[in-house]
Amino acid sequence: MIGRAAIVATATLMAAGPAMAQFSDSYNFLKGVRDADGAVVTKALDKSANGIVNTRDYTNGETALHITVKRRDMTWTTFMLAKGANPNVKDQQGETPLMAATRVGFIEGANLLIERGAQVDLPNGNGETPLIVATQARNVPMVRILLTAGADPKKGDRIAGKSALDYATSDPRSVAVLKVLQEAPAAAKPKPKIAGPGL
Repeated sequence: MIGRAAIVATATLMAAGPAMAQFSDSYNFLKGVRDADGAVVTKALDKSANGIVNTRDYTNGETALHITVKRRDMTWTTFMLAKGANPNVKDQQGETPLMAATRVGFIEGANLLIERGAQVDLPNGNGETPLIVATQARNVPMVRILLTAGADPKKGDRIAGKSALDYATSDPRSVAVLKVLQEAPAAAKPKPKIAGPGL
């Protein structure tokens, strides 16, 4: 009986070794990103073949891209995207890096994320889209960027069921945002692909 328990304990410890190393690598990578330590981050990226660039902080679900966007760091954001960071990954609140850029008013970062494939209407856990957040912040330049990228001003959230257009209409301080939203062309819907002979 003792032999069996020792074997199980040894096997458990052996399995925990790689898992602990991966946790340690992820922790060190994210700490390096937070500290803007290029040497640590580059070493972690070079060492990892399993996509450490998209690893998440276990406490809040943030990735390196969330971290660099929140500090409005264009150099590091560009670097993370070049290394394969996913611009649509969500943290524990369901927020994407584009939502983070919208919240902090990081116009250049939002443009870059959109260029690299960020989905402009991806909602957070409350159903808010980046356009709703930009509207509530009365950030006209961000609203324009999101609309140009195809954001839907009529897409509602889950909390109040209100859209960016609804929020702007009900806020007397949002006259400029409301004007931009009302002038936005209707979101273009992709035409269905039809297979068959051409005419």
